[in-house]
Amino acid sequence: MEPQQPNPEITQLLSEWSNGKQEALDTLVNRLYPELKRIASRYLSKERAGHTLQSTALVNEAYMRLVDQKAQWANRAHFLAVCARIIRGILVDYARARKSEKRGGGAFCLALDEAIDIPGRRDLDLMELDMALKLLAELDPRQSQIVELRYFGGLSIEETAEFLKLSTATVKRDWSVAKAWIRREILRGATSFHDDANGRAEETK
Repeated sequence: MEPQQPNPEITQLLSEWSNGKQEALDTLVNRLYPELKRIASRYLSKERAGHTLQSTALVNEAYMRLVDQKAQWANRAHFLAVCARIIRGILVDYARARKSEKRGGGAFCLALDEAIDIPGRRDLDLMELDMALKLLAELDPRQSQIVELRYFGGLSIEETAEFLKLSTATVKRDWSVAKAWIRREILRGATSFHDDANGRAEETK
């Protein structure tokens, strides 16, 4: 993917929103709506069980959460990265609520592609991946952020490097290492172990 060229209008809208002009957010979301739907669709790409969630509804919910965001927005990549994190949070909340229901409802899954390919797995439980990313963030926050930007935000290597103020070589290296780490941890079942350990720790307090 070629790096996205800076858009003066988007930069101006982000500046206006940072300075308290809330109507700038409405215009910004309208301009970037196709990209926001693309991010939402990446999360909704595949599920084991059907549900009523749609990418449009996810973008609308993300908009409601964006209203309360206070930040000095750097650029388009920064905005989309925050949107990806918000959408991920919405779906994790949804998946957790479904698992807590008496009748279960099945796991919310993401389609795997060549980016994070796990032998013997065609899909990946969203909560598994969320836990793996949280574990990775404890060890290496930068690598966790690169996965989120690349896999969920759909940013290119160049855009990710620009946003994180890193060289493209560093992003490529961290991206490769992070993918291998996630594959290994999920295959080992480390995320389930982490949940069980936390649960036992809480019970002994």
